[in-house]
Amino acid sequence: MADTLDISIDQLQIGLYVHLDLKWFEHPFAFSHFKIKSEDQIRVLRGLGLKSIRFDPALSDVAPAPLAPAPQAAPPPAASAVVELHGPESPALQAKMVLMARIRQQRETAARIEHAFFDTANAIRDIERNMFARPAETVRKAEELIGKITDSILCAPELAIHVMGDKVGGEEIYTHSLNVTMLAMMMARDIKLPVEAAAALGTGALFHDIGLKNLPDRLMHQFEPLAGAELRLYETHCEVGLELAQKMGLPAAVQSVIRDHHEAFDGSGYPRQLKGEATGLLGRIVAIANFYDELCNPANPAAAMTPHEALALMFAKLRGKFDPKLLQVFIRCLGVYPPGTVVQLSNGVIGMVATINTAKPTKPVLVVYEAGVPKEEAILVDTERETDLNIVKAIKPAQVPKEIYHYLSPRKRVSYYFDASKQGQGAAA
Repeated sequence: MADTLDISIDQLQIGLYVHLDLKWFEHPFAFSHFKIKSEDQIRVLRGLGLKSIRFDPALSDVAPAPLAPAPQAAPPPAASAVVELHGPESPALQAKMVLMARIRQQRETAARIEHAFFDTANAIRDIERNMFARPAETVRKAEELIGKITDSILCAPELAIHVMGDKVGGEEIYTHSLNVTMLAMMMARDIKLPVEAAAALGTGALFHDIGLKNLPDRLMHQFEPLAGAELRLYETHCEVGLELAQKMGLPAAVQSVIRDHHEAFDGSGYPRQLKGEATGLLGRIVAIANFYDELCNPANPAAAMTPHEALALMFAKLRGKFDPKLLQVFIRCLGVYPPGTVVQLSNGVIGMVATINTAKPTKPVLVVYEAGVPKEEAILVDTERETDLNIVKAIKPAQVPKEIYHYLSPRKRVSYYFDASKQGQGAAA
């Protein structure tokens, strides 16, 4: 590479940014390129049996150490030293094997969660398809589903969010309902909402857009912003949804969510232009979750914001529209870099936020691009464990080099799902 230079292994010193021309599983480090931070790392590097190594002058803090004059009769390096550092019993490689096993487990967990996500999306599809034909059965199944989600999320010791894959196909409307439900329940957990209220919140979030079913399809799939008569017709879906909810016999708290999910804290919303806490707590929660998901997943994919951009817009320019305390809760749970955000790390590596623990949102798990590692075996980096790494900035997917973009596959749709297991391994995308 033009940006790197070869130096002798003896010229290593702390502060050099080095590149290892080895396969990822042939060395004990988390990355194949990194800045040397300790004498221990130098000792391990010298134990890999390499005679030379590449370093990047631009990313290094120091120049390579000068070459020492060769001794008259230098003894060959002790074989035992190489075995200690690079052999099967090497503590460093043992640590690498533990890391690889942890990544395998994380990948298996993500696959299980993704399966649960699509099962739930399919359940919602069936619920919504039978809404008018069998309303009583629909309500029973919805309350059953929300009951399971409520128990799972509210009772978990920890809650994590995982990014989902793009396998939904034409089920966007069902994943929007699911996204809003999951994001609302995430907030309910954080503010310690009682179980009964959380269940009403979940059901209201699930059915918040039922009024859209009586509107022309063209309004749902129109790429240009609605205006005039079309916008006024679209805005009737809140009141139409309320009427449908009353006919279905949904509880009053659920009806309020359906009616109020487009109200704004500053009074600029609809249908009643309610201000502040005139909108109920559950409606104010769903308003935030719904607005965020519509920014990330609009009808026109070209207009989609990254999760990071959506949060930044809501906080910096539109915060007057939302309950300020609930908006802080939302940002605290999702983190500054929500799942699905493409980021650059302090070591220059590019990755995508795959998982956050809502209790520690600043320490996400990332899937990172590493040349030479197959996409299906991509490295997962837990920034809570890799304490010398931090996220420097978010990157728009369009600005990511093509090979890295295809490797990370930033989601065209950003969908959320939680699996509240004992380890707090959950899901979102």
